Amino acid sequence: MKNNFDIPQLFLRLVLGIGFLLPVMDRFGWLGAAGVNGNAWGNWESFVSYTNSLMPYLSKSLAGIMAALATLAEIVFGITLIIGFKIRLAAIGSFLLTLIFALSMAVFLGPRIPFNYSVFADSAAALLLACIPAYRWSISD
Repeated sequence: MKNNFDIPQLFLRLVLGIGFLLPVMDRFGWLGAAGVNGNAWGNWESFVSYTNSLMPYLSKSLAGIMAALATLAEIVFGITLIIGFKIRLAAIGSFLLTLIFALSMAVFLGPRIPFNYSVFADSAAALLLACIPAYRWSISD
């Protein structure tokens, strides 16, 4: 049965999924150097340093592990949201990941920073996606 959430949920899934995958491509250097075409990091080492700035209580090596875990989560959430697999679970995971990211940014970089990059809005969008009752154009519920 068609509902009023069909197009908005598909749009949310696509933009959240792409929003996870593009930064992953940036941190692997696949989109070019830092500062080119809006790239933030341009390489893995720069991303690990950024992760360490969000978790200054960790050593550089532990920040590297957290960077790898966050990257893995972003890849999984990005792909599953785009293809429509386990959407609710991926949306909840996306909500939690982006909320933690936003809170870390606010605490360690300043309260305005996560708003400048719409991280709280991404988190809210993921939470909203998790609350939609049914998902069309998906390969699982």
